[in-house]
Amino acid sequence: MRPIKKAVFPVAGLGTRFLPATKTVPKEMLPIVNKPLIQFAVEEAMAAGIEEFIFVTGRGKAVIEDYFDTSYELQSELFNRNKQAELEIIKNLIPDAGTLLYTRQQEPLGLGHAVWCARHLIGSDPFAVLLVDELMLSTKPCIAEVVDLYHELGGCVLALAEVPLSDTEKYGIVDPISEKDGIFSIKGVVEKPVPERAPSNLSIIGRYVLHPKVFEYLGEGKIGLGGEIQLTDAISKLIEDGITCSGVRYKGSRFDCGEKLGFVKANISLALQDSDIRSEVLEFLKTVSSTE
Repeated sequence: MRPIKKAVFPVAGLGTRFLPATKTVPKEMLPIVNKPLIQFAVEEAMAAGIEEFIFVTGRGKAVIEDYFDTSYELQSELFNRNKQAELEIIKNLIPDAGTLLYTRQQEPLGLGHAVWCARHLIGSDPFAVLLVDELMLSTKPCIAEVVDLYHELGGCVLALAEVPLSDTEKYGIVDPISEKDGIFSIKGVVEKPVPERAPSNLSIIGRYVLHPKVFEYLGEGKIGLGGEIQLTDAISKLIEDGITCSGVRYKGSRFDCGEKLGFVKANISLALQDSDIRSEVLEFLKTVSSTE
């Protein structure tokens, strides 16, 4: 069983829910307090032992490459101003040379297509996928839980969370066979089913370990729900072929930062964890609450 050393970050989306902010700024670069979403995802992957970071980008996403590159002018200015703490922050966010790889999704054909665009960089290795919109906060990183379960069971592994049955149309929903201690055996995956047809209320929450055979099915280019190539359809094909699929219930905090409400909640939550501003934020929230 080969270790998981590569991760794909699909970051080609347009971020239309955050217009006009995302007209010129990628949604992955929107800050949660003072750190962009993309950095949270990369740090989560690094903590799980990932060594190669593959970004599937699109038009207008060059700023992501620049963010993870050396900024000589900024570093020189910080050095000249004796801002050592800030200088260390800037230096430490850059992964080792040669560990960042970029490819482009020329057309917005869905998550499955975005993952397929990374096929030549992945090769025949099992790999992780992290959706940057999903911000996970826990003592043990979410993708580390997924990777650890893969090392135990092999196959494909998905991070799961319960959602209200009325919300199943927003997510990929799994069809579980059994559960033991928060670990599920999965017999199928359905993309955004209506509540009355949903096999469960267990949603995939943007953290995957996938078998490389998934590229065969994604490469067929079959159009699924919403006129897109769906990753869930390819996972279902893997299961039909006898490749095991497991899920782990995530117990930490999760924020869907692809939605405005989740983004605001994440900023408030992280601000309250920042000792420099916590008291002022609490006081402000009390003030706002009392004036409503």
